[in-house]
Amino acid sequence: MNAVRVERIRAALQEAFAPPLLEVEDDSHRHAGHAGARDGRGHFNVHIVSAAFAGKAPLARHRAVYAALGGMMETDIHALSIKAHSPDEAP
Repeated sequence: MNAVRVERIRAALQEAFAPPLLEVEDDSHRHAGHAGARDGRGHFNVHIVSAAFAGKAPLARHRAVYAALGGMMETDIHALSIKAHSPDEAP
């Protein structure tokens, strides 16, 4: 089930940001038994590099990622760790 979610997350972010680097990791297994995981939603880590983040503050970048994921934040994702960089900042 979470492999499908990872692909849905990846597709939504790819469409919204056309990133040259996008990594989506399912971290749900580390949160088994956690109160927020009981409803079946997952924990995910995202590392994304996109020109769309140039000149934007970290909060604006996170909001843009949340907006791109839309309803998945309510139906599929319980927790999301985001590393968002512009190409000039990419590690």
